[in-house]
Amino acid sequence: MKLRELAHARTGDKGDTSQISVIAFDPGDYAYLAEHVTADRVRAHFGEIVQGKVLRYELPGLGALNFVLEGALAGGVTRSLSLDAHGKCLSSVLLEMEVPERQ
Repeated sequence: MKLRELAHARTGDKGDTSQISVIAFDPGDYAYLAEHVTADRVRAHFGEIVQGKVLRYELPGLGALNFVLEGALAGGVTRSLSLDAHGKCLSSVLLEMEVPERQ
């Protein structure tokens, strides 16, 4: 199943760093997301797009995971010729990640 079936996402940026928040539609799915949407899996999902570390911060009270992707914006807004210099589409890319079917 796609991550987008359980959560929505929002992005932000600062320099060459992208931040993606993944928010469970149902707070009851938070533990499942925390188990299956790890920093390592996010790093592997983005592949060469992310040149630096991927950090994960847990916000169980909000039912959200916040990922910080260093080196993900090809130099940042003022240095990149990228069509998506702010990285807004990265949330959609992350929501395409496969997670195991719920039992």
